[in-house]
Amino acid sequence: MQIERLLVSKKELKALGIPYTPQHIARLEKAGTFPKRIVLGQCRVAWCYGEIRAWIDERIARRDAAGKG
Repeated sequence: MQIERLLVSKKELKALGIPYTPQHIARLEKAGTFPKRIVLGQCRVAWCYGEIRAWIDERIARRDAAGKG
């Protein structure tokens, strides 16, 4: 199984260091600044682990680039 294709639940987002509320995540998704959710069922959503990691890595890279200027 490819780890990048694993799915992450809302609860697991917090464990990965995403401190946002579900409402804020929805706003970021709508604005196109957070990975889009995958609807698994009527009351269940998840996100691709690889996309979440890339999103986190991008923020770390921005921070590091800003510190060099």
